Amino acid sequence: MTVSKLLIEGIETAGPSATAEALAMRLAEVGIGSIVIEEEMRPVGIVTDRDIAVRVAARDRPADEVTAAEIMTEDPVTVRDDAGLFAVTETMREHGVRRMPVVNDEGTLVGIITLDDVMQLLATELDNLAAVIEAESPPY
Repeated sequence: MTVSKLLIEGIETAGPSATAEALAMRLAEVGIGSIVIEEEMRPVGIVTDRDIAVRVAARDRPADEVTAAEIMTEDPVTVRDDAGLFAVTETMREHGVRRMPVVNDEGTLVGIITLDDVMQLLATELDNLAAVIEAESPPY
């Protein structure tokens, strides 16, 4: 299964000049944990709810004066939309990330995949396998 079947499309994005306050309000409004920072449809950073909480406080300035460019993780780890699930989990492990912007061949942002998405898929697959084992096991 490729990432293109798992990714979340229509993700929340913002530009590097967006304020931390605006990002926090958007995260709360939509109920998500991160926003991809993009320029010309290419991911240049990612800001998580934790980044806002920790990095804004460290700046000792009001959230409406701190920009995404100041608190984002630059050059986020990305995955291509034609990558397989194994490549996704391996990349997440290697880089210690829970969220990865998904890009196409040209490097254009097409979505995001999260550890939660992968875990939900794997849980469903394990349930399916358990049902097969149960169906094929003799009754006791």
